[in-house]
Amino acid sequence: MSQNDNSYRITDLEKSERPRERLERLGAGSVSTIELLAILLRTGLPGENVLQIAQRLIHEMGGLKGLHRASFDEVCLQKGVGPAKAAQLKAALELGNRLKLEDPDERPTVHSPADAAALIMFDMSAKEQEELWVVILDTRNRVIKLEPVYKGSVNSSQVRVGELFKEPIRRNAVSIIVAHNHPSGDPTPSPEDIALTRAIVQAGKLLDIDVLDHLVIGNQRFVSLKERGLGF
Repeated sequence: MSQNDNSYRITDLEKSERPRERLERLGAGSVSTIELLAILLRTGLPGENVLQIAQRLIHEMGGLKGLHRASFDEVCLQKGVGPAKAAQLKAALELGNRLKLEDPDERPTVHSPADAAALIMFDMSAKEQEELWVVILDTRNRVIKLEPVYKGSVNSSQVRVGELFKEPIRRNAVSIIVAHNHPSGDPTPSPEDIALTRAIVQAGKLLDIDVLDHLVIGNQRFVSLKERGLGF
């Protein structure tokens, strides 16, 4: 008999314990994070049902943030997951991120550095190497698009400033916010960060696109260069 034949499915659980039925009856908001993961995973292992696998996954990966931060291969290696289930989990997390910008009338509005950081910190703090993103805003400071521009070392000698403005110009943006992460977790701006900020601000003035801020993202922390008067 194969492992699949011996595996535990959600339908093998008591009806009152089945996450899918509870979601149908009470709505997704009433279902716990572990139960939502169990719905995505669908099947368990011999001696370990799908809810137990979901609970173990949350514990070993450090919660949803850890699951999001982990590479595809790292998720695949978790016992009871594999490539198909890893793809489902990663896809669900990405859909949640994209939903935030799907409806123009419900697009987030940026009123402060904290608003901008809240949009990108979950994603950017999970990156294992530096990335530079541009938050493109309309006349009402609503987010038009979050645009990843660079991956790798982010400094004034390697970043072509003109590349940052390609998409904002195409989108007729009024203003942008630039952000990049420090994989070390320490968001303290470097001299290179400040030099890059100056270059971006000057280019924005020439293009009539206001550069509102440059955020450095660390581990659940961020620094606003605008607030600190660095490069502006």
